[in-house]
Amino acid sequence: MAADNTTDQWQWQEPGHAWHGRGIYHMTLTQTDRSEGRLGTLVDSDDPESAHVAVSPLGRMVIEELQASTVHHPEIEIWAYQIMPDHLHAIIHVSREMPCGIMTVVRGFWQSTKRRYREWLSSIMPDDIRRNEQYELPGNLFGEMPFVRPMSRKGQLNNMIRYVHDNPRRLAVKRLHPGFFRVMHGVETGETTMDAVGNMLLLQQLKRQTVHVRRTMVEEAEHGNNAPLRDYMNGCILAARQGTLLISPFISPHERMVREQLLREQLPFVQLMDNGFPPLYKPDGVLITAVAEGRVLLLAPQEYTPDKRTISREECRQLNALADQIAAE
Repeated sequence: MAADNTTDQWQWQEPGHAWHGRGIYHMTLTQTDRSEGRLGTLVDSDDPESAHVAVSPLGRMVIEELQASTVHHPEIEIWAYQIMPDHLHAIIHVSREMPCGIMTVVRGFWQSTKRRYREWLSSIMPDDIRRNEQYELPGNLFGEMPFVRPMSRKGQLNNMIRYVHDNPRRLAVKRLHPGFFRVMHGVETGETTMDAVGNMLLLQQLKRQTVHVRRTMVEEAEHGNNAPLRDYMNGCILAARQGTLLISPFISPHERMVREQLLREQLPFVQLMDNGFPPLYKPDGVLITAVAEGRVLLLAPQEYTPDKRTISREECRQLNALADQIAAE
């Protein structure tokens, strides 16, 4: 495989992944200064289900450059994209082997948006300022290279497409309920200090129970005896219906099934996160509605790590132990 001279600048890439071959990638391009969204305006923000983004001239410029990438690199297709007031999401499909690599494509897109932005700034400057050779244009709209994540797990593509298109709704929900989405630092639970997002009042619930599906239950079910697993999962939901607060990192598939049922029945729970909260954090999917309505508390015992991909067995053990500790308080 030919070497890609941009690879060293993308250290978060998963080892062994073929940058030049076929693949699907999620790209996010973000304004350097996010205090003012310049790519568009959220419309109908008081109704999340109809909320959408009215794209600004700068936003249209970014979309034009994104679409131009497919002309310069016919090996790629843009499967989905969403302009937000201060960032862009795009899903890029590489349909066949490329001579330059996806990182070169992304870098070219990033540089072209910066060039177009500076050209636009220059065009709106008064003539006397433009003729002043000592005058320097303001900084770049996009100072940092886009973040790119390869997608390889089953179901990840469909989930990501939904996530991309759901961004306006999620932003509207967050703006309607800003208090529950503010990251609270230094929350003390027992002997552990954590960051939190959501309804802290849930911790005042006296009846608490963890959700921890044991490996032995799953193994028995795999050998034909699914009664212990079924009874345990049903018992969790029955307890929640009766007012017990369920607490868990919801790591295993069966634990996540319990969480999905809690969300469907609009029952409260506490989820322990295996990563911290990034700046301007918004929960994914239906979880954002549950947080906005005060039914969920998210707790993170560690700081945010941008390049975190998987959770280790030891981290699973620690999170389950922490859930036990919170439930016992």
